[in-house]
Amino acid sequence: MIRVSANPVVDIVAKLVTTAALMFAFVFVVMVPLYNVLCDALGINGKTASSAYTSVPAAVDEDRLVTIQFVATNNDGMPWEFAPSQTVMKVHPGAVNDTVFLARNPLPQPMVAQAIPSVSPSRAAEYFHKTECFCFNQQPLDGQASAQMPLQFIVDQDLPRDIRTITLSYTIFDVTEMASGAIAAR
Repeated sequence: MIRVSANPVVDIVAKLVTTAALMFAFVFVVMVPLYNVLCDALGINGKTASSAYTSVPAAVDEDRLVTIQFVATNNDGMPWEFAPSQTVMKVHPGAVNDTVFLARNPLPQPMVAQAIPSVSPSRAAEYFHKTECFCFNQQPLDGQASAQMPLQFIVDQDLPRDIRTITLSYTIFDVTEMASGAIAAR
């Protein structure tokens, strides 16, 4: 039986709300897992692990050098100055390596940032282990303040020999509103 409302505007609004809810659910329930599966299957979007590497590294391979390139970009609307302290390092697989990224908040008010990493080529991501990274946590920075943000990593000895260069890229996002909303909710 088809229900006919006395008010067609109510029917239209109900249909629009239902459609919007279904689209929202589709995007977050279906598309995100599908995206992750496709990235894994196609070897694209070299996501790094989101937690610290806890395994004990094997002995250092002194006979091999891998070039690590560091890239820093700002998301649209992020006013911070953000850059690696060095853009290239040569490392031995199995060795613990340290570097820092530099950040400066040029605005007068405090802000909170979050960095999202990506590794290229994507098949190198599973061999690139961050043991300490500023990307693990949100980074608050007072207005007109600067900070050195540490990164410690190990390139696994099992890295395929044909991979001689790895690019670690960070994009930094302004999450001030989200972070202040989380603090207010407490």
